[in-house]
Amino acid sequence: MTLHTNAIVLEGPRNLSLQSIAMDAPDVGDAVVAIRHSGVSTGTEKLFWSGDMPPFPGMGYPLVPGYEAVGEVVELRGTNSLRVGDTVFVPGASCYGPVKGLFGAAASTLTTKAERLIPVDPGMGAEGALLALAATARHAMAGLRCELPELIVGHGVVGRLLARLAIAAGAKPVVWEIEPSRMHGQEGYEVLRPEDDPRRDYTCIYDATGDAKLIESLIGRLAKGGELVLCGFYPEPISFAFPLAFMKEARLRIAAEWTPDDLAATRNLIEGGLLSLSGLITHRRPAHAAKEGYETAFYDSSCLKMILDWEGDA
Repeated sequence: MTLHTNAIVLEGPRNLSLQSIAMDAPDVGDAVVAIRHSGVSTGTEKLFWSGDMPPFPGMGYPLVPGYEAVGEVVELRGTNSLRVGDTVFVPGASCYGPVKGLFGAAASTLTTKAERLIPVDPGMGAEGALLALAATARHAMAGLRCELPELIVGHGVVGRLLARLAIAAGAKPVVWEIEPSRMHGQEGYEVLRPEDDPRRDYTCIYDATGDAKLIESLIGRLAKGGELVLCGFYPEPISFAFPLAFMKEARLRIAAEWTPDDLAATRNLIEGGLLSLSGLITHRRPAHAAKEGYETAFYDSSCLKMILDWEGDA
């Protein structure tokens, strides 16, 4: 018998809908998860939705997006790593036959390898879907030869998570933001407009905007030997005038996505009370209103994180 699931499907740029599609049968080592909540990424998912994503491994339409989901294990095949009833974070799935799973978590039910799932406290509710973004912020700070940020550019979800992690590690970062609707909600740090900040001696700047046009101006804000860390995803080519970077002896570091170790470490920070995810989910929609939800996430500056609720859309 062919299994089916309701899933968000991108047939092409700006062509998104909720569809019933075939789902692969679970194999040995797999878990079947009933998704409760999934998040909409305003970085990579927006680029797939708009058609602006540069060539990327696994690209193509139709596709099921989503790498921020939390749900309940409802079936296990030949694995004791989890139990039926466990609440888990789901970083994605590829279980939809000819429909690409990139990243594949925006579905009512999915199948994936049990070893990819991260058990989380069911009391987290929809905030459990934020684990990937929190782990991405943690990854930017936890690699080799990393310094804590003195300046964070962008007060979206990733910028706020970077600031919260920096404070937990003993730093006192400043955050820049230009959108009036995002100037508030700080927790122990200052939010400024760039033009209100005279400093040009930051030893470490983290950019969480994904805006390549800012990079040259941020190099100008570095101290000599300072580091600029790119934490966003940049669809446009990155360029800057060399003389200023030369005089600053600037360093550039690119932070990639989280690793499984980042997910586990970040979960421990959350459960230990060292990192809060409160106040980051600003908008929610039922999964059957996904088209409206995606457009709100991408174009409403007051939307930090859009959550799709799947209960009732199974």
